[in-house]
Amino acid sequence: MLSRVAPWLASHKDGTAPAGISVRTLAGADTSALRRLAQQDPVANVFILAHLRSAGTAAPTTGGASVLGVFDDGMLVGACWTGANLVPVQLDPAFAGLIAAAANRTGRRYASAFGPAEPVLALHAELEALGHTAHEVRSEQPLLTLAGPPTVEPNTDLTLGRLADFDRILPACAAMFEEEVGYSPFLGGREFYSRRVEGLIRQGHSLVHLGPGGDVIFKAELGAVTSEVTQVQGVWMNPLYRGQGLSASYMAAVVDQARKIAPVTSLYVNGFNTKARSTYERVGFTQRGTFATVLF
Repeated sequence: MLSRVAPWLASHKDGTAPAGISVRTLAGADTSALRRLAQQDPVANVFILAHLRSAGTAAPTTGGASVLGVFDDGMLVGACWTGANLVPVQLDPAFAGLIAAAANRTGRRYASAFGPAEPVLALHAELEALGHTAHEVRSEQPLLTLAGPPTVEPNTDLTLGRLADFDRILPACAAMFEEEVGYSPFLGGREFYSRRVEGLIRQGHSLVHLGPGGDVIFKAELGAVTSEVTQVQGVWMNPLYRGQGLSASYMAAVVDQARKIAPVTSLYVNGFNTKARSTYERVGFTQRGTFATVLF
């Protein structure tokens, strides 16, 4: 397919599509096709598969998020979630310009793009040409998986977060977010981020250890969940407890909890974070791909 499309893409930069190729917002009738597409790589595409699991449809959400699909003679060959973030799904980088043009026409400003490195970086290049300026590009984020028990002893103090502890968990989540992206998740208001944290607690996807004084010592979330894969996100250690060699046992406990839901535990980590990568390796994670994140 791309052999006949590539020459056209090289000479056309206006966001229109060649004969037989179309881009449109997916509807409910496209749900099965999107699920089949994403199942080609259930680890890399856990975000969209988790969305389909909870929403049950590829149709736009009530919050305004939608999925753009690339079709070749009526067959879905690539897609991209367009909400607060952009998340490509089996998207060949050659089609990044078509997706970027369609996403730009919505008038939405995106917080980030994340997912497999090649399509994310291609989207970034196309969006940048359309005026979407990134303030940081993390081009190498190893995608790690563990399909079995951890290789170190889990810390049994890690438990599921409780709504009764929401007022303690929320500040720890906000601190992790600010360390990771460089600004507060409460910019523009607290409601959206607070609802996100509360939802993870209600779903049993918040993992936390509260110290004797009630402060969070360690926390993580299962940010995307299917019956096959969980994706760990938001890993954070209270600065007062860092450097004591505790992280591996906490991560082992995270894996133990995640394996109650799905056989494969995954996460992605900044390539420059050598300490975290060493910890994950000790726990038993191995690399099976590379993600990238673009922060706009």
